[in-house]
Amino acid sequence: MLAGYPVVNMKATLLDGSYHPVDSSEMAFKTAASLAFKEGMKKAKPVLLEPIGSLKVYVPESMMGDVIGDINKRRGQIMGMGESAIAGLNLVEAEVPMSEMNKYSTDLRSMSRGRGQFTFEFLRYDRAPENVAQKVIEAAQADK
Repeated sequence: MLAGYPVVNMKATLLDGSYHPVDSSEMAFKTAASLAFKEGMKKAKPVLLEPIGSLKVYVPESMMGDVIGDINKRRGQIMGMGESAIAGLNLVEAEVPMSEMNKYSTDLRSMSRGRGQFTFEFLRYDRAPENVAQKVIEAAQADK
């Protein structure tokens, strides 16, 4: 509705309706449903969701500050840090929007001089911040 993405977690209930042999048709019901959906979505104030991933970064202790700063620049939230099972490397756990992870492999390699490693996997969808949502909506409207 906002930027051409599917609508999720929505429920609709039809409270009343009638059928008339003269002017009722399948197309009339589809048109009525479409108009009701659009009107309902305007009143519901929909939001954009963005995928969030779980990031685990393994780096030497001397580079933890650089990695944490980089995660914060990517709108990430640090969930924990400490020693890891990998000898000589510490662990930083964070939740980061997937859209911010495009060049992370290259950036981590540069920050850690090739000694860092990471895993990243989808975790959940979360509400996109207003400034990010506005950029996505504007880009979608420009493509129309």
